[in-house]
Amino acid sequence: MKGLIRDILIAVVIVVAITMVIKPTIVKESSMQPTLYENNYLLLNKQAYRFGEEKRGDIIVFESSLEDDNGGTKLLIKRIIGLPGDTITIENGKVILNGVELQEDYTLEDETPGYLVDFEVPEGQFFVMGDNRRVSIDSRSEEVGCVDEEQIVGKAFVRLYPFSEIGGLY
Repeated sequence: MKGLIRDILIAVVIVVAITMVIKPTIVKESSMQPTLYENNYLLLNKQAYRFGEEKRGDIIVFESSLEDDNGGTKLLIKRIIGLPGDTITIENGKVILNGVELQEDYTLEDETPGYLVDFEVPEGQFFVMGDNRRVSIDSRSEEVGCVDEEQIVGKAFVRLYPFSEIGGLY
């Protein structure tokens, strides 16, 4: 009997530890195509930025001020484009980061809609955009704006479904 109780306690400790570090999530929209598609099943590392720094290109899930269908906080998934202190300009379909045009091979199309001139990313915040720029509601929009580090739920690090695309996200 003691062995069974011990095994159950160990299993509970493992489950609690995993849920504190990893969060499963399902992509619900098309704003990250062609990198992620609707119904892709991902794992997020909830502790990624406790032990490391946010990097340009990271794919993050964050709490937005938008409401989901149930009236709750809508989670969004986007790519970090600008770090605190970076200057971003969007014009003529191009994204210019700190005076240099970004080469973004992960976007669905070659141009980025919108207009922004010399926007400086505030301290403690990140400028994020979806890879499908025409449909993405992201930092270019007043509805979302820059993402505060406290809003970040986790960094997407692996796709588990569809099975043909299992692997790490970069």
